Parts: sequence; C-alpha cells; structure tokens
Amino acid sequence: MPVIRLDEIREMTPEKRKEKLEEIKTELSKIRTLIKAGGSVENPGRANALKKTVAKIETVINEEASKQ
Repeated sequence: MPVIRLDEIREMTPEKRKEKLEEIKTELSKIRTLIKAGGSVENPGRANALKKTVAKIETVINEEASKQ
C-alpha cells in the first residue's frame, strides 16, 4: 500500500478516512511487533512512513472537527 498524499486524504469521506486510519494502524502495529521481536523487516523505513500517514489523517480529522 503506497503512502497517501494530503490532498488525497482531504478528498476522502470521513468514513473512508476512519477506515483507512484503522487499516494503516493495523499495518503499523504488525511492523512494530515484527521489529520488537527481532525479525527481519523488508522495508524498515515503512514504519516511519506509516506513522507520518497516521499523523496526516488525524490532522485532517481534527481540522474537520474544529470547523464544525
């Protein structure tokens, strides 16, 4: 799954954003577990990219909430 750009996140519906956020958090959790267990990660930078994507999505969600 490629990292999502901010303009793509803004175009999503609120339901789709929450769905994507849960999907990314699940993937991040799996990668973190693998790293902590000492396993070999295919792409170690993927965890950082996923953390940034989670932050982007949460930022857009908070922006939408503050507008209301």
